[in-house]
This record gives sequence, C-alpha cells and structure tokens, in this order.
Amino acid sequence: MRYLIKFSYDGSNFFGYQKQANKRTIQGELERVLSQLSKANVLVSASGRTDALVHAINQYAHFDLDINISCDALKKALNSLLPDDIYIKNVLIVQPHFHARFNVLKKEYIYKINLGEFDPFSRNYVYQYNRELDIDKMLCATKYFRGKHNFKSFTKSNREIIDYEREIYDATISVDNDIMVISFIGNGFLRYMVRNMVGTLISVGEGKTELEEILDIFRCEDRTKAKKTAPANGLYLKNVYYDEFES
Repeated sequence: MRYLIKFSYDGSNFFGYQKQANKRTIQGELERVLSQLSKANVLVSASGRTDALVHAINQYAHFDLDINISCDALKKALNSLLPDDIYIKNVLIVQPHFHARFNVLKKEYIYKINLGEFDPFSRNYVYQYNRELDIDKMLCATKYFRGKHNFKSFTKSNREIIDYEREIYDATISVDNDIMVISFIGNGFLRYMVRNMVGTLISVGEGKTELEEILDIFRCEDRTKAKKTAPANGLYLKNVYYDEFES
C-alpha cells in the first residue's frame, strides 16, 4: 500500500531533509520509525529536499508499507514515535504510481526577516536583520523574478543539472509588526535559489543593488554575480501543490 503524508518540522536541529550517515536528518527519522513499525526497511520519498536549519510548514512524502494499518492509526503511531520537532498532519492512501516529487505542480516558499530589534526567542526561525530596508524598492524588484528564467545565477553550481529554467508564478512581500515575509510560488526551485533571490532583494532594499542589475545577473548565468545568500533559518517550505491525490 502506498501512503502519502503531510508533515511539518522544525529544521533547527537537523542537517537537512536528506538522509546522511551519522547525521540527524528528517528522512532518517521518518525511515527509522517506519522501519520500526513495519519490521522491514522503508524508503521515504519527499516532494523535495530542504537544507540544514530550513523549516517546513507543509511538506509531503510517500512510502510503501506491507502492513495492514489505517491512515488514522498510522498517523497516531508515527507521532507517538517521532521526535517532537517533526509532526505528521495527515495520512492518505494513494495510487501505486503516485510520486511525492514527480507529481508536484508547484511549491511555495516563504522567508521571514526581522526588521526590528533583535529577538533571541525567534533567532532560529526568523533572520535577525534588525534594521530598516527600502520595502517599496524591494516590492518593485519582485517583478524581475516572476515568469520563466534561467536561474543559474541563483543556485549552487552543479554539473549534473542540465536545465536551470524555472517559472515563478508569484513573488510577494508583506510586513507586519516589523516581520517581513517574502513569498515565492513556482513550478520548482533549485538549491539555494530562494535564499539567493532573498539575498538579492535585501541588497536592493539596502540600496546596494539597482533594479536593472537584476536583469544583468540573470543574463550572466554566473552565481558570483548574484548577491549574498540569505541565512537558512528564515526559510520555510510553506506548501506543495498537487493536481489531486488519487486514492
């Protein structure tokens, strides 16, 4: 039986999603608990990877189990065995051909920045920038990221990647009580892509980068031309969208 889980996690104490030898990861914890329940090795495939210190509000993953267990019972069992920084929100049975990664239509990431005074309680969850930015200019800059682009300048160099083109459907900025939230919705994201886009927007807000320079950054297809990568702790995978869940 193939199951699909929706879950959230606090990435503060993980070395990212992907399983790594001798390191605490989200995939590693999920597979450990599922293998314990099924008394057999279980492989978990997520909608995508998140890096160390990055959080997820709604992440999805699928896996196959040979045991007879209801969705509600599986949810309760998983949450009773998983550490408190991972929580299973929902469990569904899907068709055997469903794939949590390859069936994705779009994803939404958000990035949180504190423009006010330093807050030690949110330091693991919000980038403590702690000074003003030109929000209007940053809002104008978001339009340069919308649409289809080659994002090679905004990702880590990787010889295995053939296609750097992605489409950003929407990019928005809001501010409430000194917390800026930058949102990107797109058909896919490359490694560090969101954090590099945020870093460039911050540079615009600081007055260090002019709007027209963003076009030059895209044209160069060179990571060294984009601005500093924003810290990981402010990044969240907010949602993953599928056409439907075939059950």
